[in-house]
Parts: sequence; C-alpha cells; structure tokens
Amino acid sequence: MMTETFNHGYALLIGVGRSQYEKLSLPVTVRDTQAIYGALTDLDLCGYPQEQIRVLNNDEASRDGILQGLSWLKEKVESDREATAIVYYSGHGWVDKADNRYYLLQHDVKPTKLAVSALSAEVFTNAIREIEAERLLVVIDSCHAAGMATSKDADAELMDEFDGFERVVFSKGLIEDLKRGKGRVVFTSSEGHQESWILKDQSLSIYTFHFLEALQGAGNQAGDRVVKVSNLMSYLGKSVPETTRQVYDRDQTPHFDFDTGDFAIALLRGGKGLSEKGCDEVKSEASQKINKIADNIVQNGKYITNINEAHGLHIGDVYNK
Repeated sequence: MMTETFNHGYALLIGVGRSQYEKLSLPVTVRDTQAIYGALTDLDLCGYPQEQIRVLNNDEASRDGILQGLSWLKEKVESDREATAIVYYSGHGWVDKADNRYYLLQHDVKPTKLAVSALSAEVFTNAIREIEAERLLVVIDSCHAAGMATSKDADAELMDEFDGFERVVFSKGLIEDLKRGKGRVVFTSSEGHQESWILKDQSLSIYTFHFLEALQGAGNQAGDRVVKVSNLMSYLGKSVPETTRQVYDRDQTPHFDFDTGDFAIALLRGGKGLSEKGCDEVKSEASQKINKIADNIVQNGKYITNINEAHGLHIGDVYNK
C-alpha cells in the first residue's frame, strides 16, 4: 500500500531556545520543535506537506515573529475549509504576581521591562482565536526551569532575580479563552506549579519525547490508520507522569482541555497504520527513530532541511543502534 499525505494539516511550531537575555535561554526547546517537524513531515509517519509547517526557533521566535506566524496560520486555514492545525509553544511562561497577568517570554524579551516587552497571554490568545480552524490543537509547554532543570542553583538565582514573577502553567481562565470557538483542544505539559522536565541526556523534553511516541502510534490500537487527539491524550496522560516519577521522583501531570468531538491530528505510519502487534511494535522502535529525527534536522531561519531526504532515508525506517 502506498503512503498517503495529510493534505489538510498545518502547524506552527515555536521553540524559544536562545534568548537575548542569556539566563532565559532554553536550548532543548529547539530540538523539541525540530523533532516534531521531522515527525510531522515524514511521509512514512504523519504525512504533513513541508510547506504547511512553519518553525520559529531562537531569534525567529520574537514577539513579532510569533504573531506573524499565527497570522500566517490564520491565512492558511482561511483558504482550506478542511484544515486541521497545530500550534506548539515551548518556552518560558510566567505570571506577574502584582496583577496576575500571564506572559510568554519570547526571544526578544527585555529583562528590565519584562511585562512591557513579553508576549502577554491576552495578545497570544486573541491571535489564536482568529484562527478559524474546525480542528485546532494548541500545546503549551511553558513551565521550564532555567536551563531546563540542569542546575538548581541557576534556577533559584533566576527566579530570585525576577522575584515579581512566578513560573506556572496557563490558568483555567486562560485555557477557557483559548478554547472559545469550534473544535479547540488545549494541552499543557504540566499542572499548577509543576515543572516541565527534560530527559537525562538533555536531548528532548520528557513531554515532547512522549508526544513523538504518540505520533508514531504509541497510544493507538492495531488497525488504526490515523492518530487522533484522544490517542495523544491517553498516551501522554499515562507516560509523562510515569517517566518523570521514574527519572526525577517528581510530579508532572499533563493537562487536557477538550470539549469538542475527537479528530485526527496526523496519519499513522503514512496511512498504513499499525499491524496486528499494535503499539508494542511502535514502542520498541520509537526511541531510536526519535533520536534520529532530532539529529537529522538542519535549520536556516524558518527553513528546515531533513538530512535524511538527501540520503534517501526516512525517519519511519528502523535504525540499528
């Protein structure tokens, strides 16, 4: 059976990564978005057309860059009534203790004028609400410690420096605002004051690693030919807390806000689906594939090249270590 393409799939992937204020940099968020791009565009996996995904990392993830990216997605969706869209944000998210306003800390934030220069949740939410897709998944991975939890001292120092702010996830009220409209689903990588942790080898965040497994069918059943939002939810809800507990002995509980009908977010194995072995087959191969995905992505600004394509390889292939 020939592979298909997920022709109506669109995505905006934002990994803030390097910050103009070095202490706020989160390098692994860039690998997160690049790896998701690799999985989405692989014709043996999710089948998204490359030109229907925009990736904003490092200096591209500026305030204007993010808002322009959301405007690009709005235009794409307007011209395709059958569109399914993803917005994936990986970076800092802080709340101002003085007025309880929430901010995403994009690349060009000014530390001495944080509230004025950061991208407020209100502005971000309003831009997303203009995207009139019938099926829209918004993923916010925003509770990262400094250096993605690589140094407790660095993290304590950073939060002391910005003592007027605290690190929390999107509040219930903000999620409700994001969900206004038809077909909206909002995922956050943790709850309350929980941190978003990374794998011990610092290759990816735990949340993104399991998200990539789910895109390969880890939450699916034999015979399924698409990955649905419900498959992502069931798998992330189980695997992220398990891994974080096992690796760090800490809690990280993904949150899902979902009051629309279930919908397909990607093809499963290029539309070929899972064999009779079901997700057990996927789990045994997924880690190797995920590492290969991240290693083979090269980025120049908004444009990404998958090195595998130059050598006739696909991320969906099984690699030997």
